Amino acid sequence: MERVAVVSGRRSPSVPEYNISTSTLAFDQHFTTTAEGILLLAEIVCGMLVWILVGGTEYFQLSALCWVMFVAILCWIQTVFLFIIYLTGAHKRISQIPWTTLTLCLNCSAAALYLVTAVVDALSVNQAIKGRHNYNCWAASAFFAFLTTLCYAGSSYLSYRAWKTTEEEQ
Repeated sequence: MERVAVVSGRRSPSVPEYNISTSTLAFDQHFTTTAEGILLLAEIVCGMLVWILVGGTEYFQLSALCWVMFVAILCWIQTVFLFIIYLTGAHKRISQIPWTTLTLCLNCSAAALYLVTAVVDALSVNQAIKGRHNYNCWAASAFFAFLTTLCYAGSSYLSYRAWKTTEEEQ
């Protein structure tokens, strides 16, 4: 038997009914106000400034700055994904992954990589002519690289505290 809908006095076939599900991911507004959320946002912004400032120059002439770009983009992508996972609450729905351990490893490795990168970036500034575009961009990127290192170090500390709490509960 075909279902029929009455629209303005005339009969027309109705739209078939489909089983439509809704997403269980939700936006966690509270996360962006926590220390972890603020640090992740700072890492995203400062890290993006590092690779934009370096990328806008002739960095490819120095292999050291190619390393800076590699680390900056790699860590930035990883941090954006981690931010989205925590912002949507996906980490609560995927319980098979040890999120505290994973976050601790990612933050500690990013802090170590960024420390080396910041030093390499700062030392590369001397390769440019003072006052020129490359010099100014590389100096600014070195500053933001050190700032990003501090953000990752802070996230590492918070991740360690969360990991230690999780380990003590088990």
